[in-house]
Amino acid sequence: MESQILEHKNNFLSALKGVSDNAALEALRVEYLGKKGYVSAMMQSLRGLSGEEKKAAGQLINTLKNELDTAIRAFSENLERAKLDKLVASAREYDVSLPGSGSYGSLHPVTLVQREVEEIFVSMGFSVEEYPELTDDFNCFEALNIPAHHPARDMQDTYYLSNGQLLKTHTSAAQNAIMRKYGAPLRAIFPGRCFRNESIDACHENTFFQMEGIMIDEDISISNLIYFMKTMLSEVFQRDIKVRLRPGFFPFVEPGFELDISCLICNGEGCPSCKDSGWLELCPCGMIHPRVLEMGGIDTARYTGFAFGLGLTRLAMMRYGIKDIRDFNSGNLKVLSQFKS
Repeated sequence: MESQILEHKNNFLSALKGVSDNAALEALRVEYLGKKGYVSAMMQSLRGLSGEEKKAAGQLINTLKNELDTAIRAFSENLERAKLDKLVASAREYDVSLPGSGSYGSLHPVTLVQREVEEIFVSMGFSVEEYPELTDDFNCFEALNIPAHHPARDMQDTYYLSNGQLLKTHTSAAQNAIMRKYGAPLRAIFPGRCFRNESIDACHENTFFQMEGIMIDEDISISNLIYFMKTMLSEVFQRDIKVRLRPGFFPFVEPGFELDISCLICNGEGCPSCKDSGWLELCPCGMIHPRVLEMGGIDTARYTGFAFGLGLTRLAMMRYGIKDIRDFNSGNLKVLSQFKS
């Protein structure tokens, strides 16, 4: 039995040297380790041996089986490595500066609107600032004149984290940091993603994009606010937009307003996107509350300012005629790929 095992082993190793691809390797494996292979045949021949002989011969056959299996695995890895080395050796040096093939994908519609609005406000002297999605209670609420147990907090439906931080519910959370960074006079916008635990429908999502803007200087009034908003909307839509300003309550502005635009999807006739009202809430705004200015280190005896929170997601709905806000986060390429950069 030992001589037979040694003969099979030598024959296998000799045949292995002539293998050049995975197909030949698999054929060799079946020949020796398959159900009808040499190793299986030797195991079946043990039936005619006595107990001690069967045990000793079985151990030798199992050892052979393991050695052949290990040799096959190692040879397979070598084949794959050689194949990869060949590909690498034959690969041409790639110039990353070369132009693409002509298919560049597309930007998300919210991104397109955000970049367009940024350019408009930069042309009017505003700087573009960034603020993280994670913030704390002070910046999101306390610094905005929303103390603990204030009823306005119930409107936010905030996502709190176990470490005491929270996902910002509005881009207004950046106001205090921006004021303290630059002081007054100041013109800045800070776009970002916001999160609220809301019921989802055609015009509400639990994650959306806003753009906060503040202007602080001497003798700033509501007239300045309306001018900048109408100028921005006219630039985005390339036509005069019908707007209305109605009272609104926000603890960080006084007085506060809701700036609505006539729904461009239904032309003001009423649809699910505007809750059949003909109007779409777009921009909560108002004169910055003196206490918010003070907490930002601004001299309220000299400076006043306005703030606005522009809904980029809703603006994109109007800009591109998208009827359902849920399409933005759907990952539906059929919907999103039509917007080319």
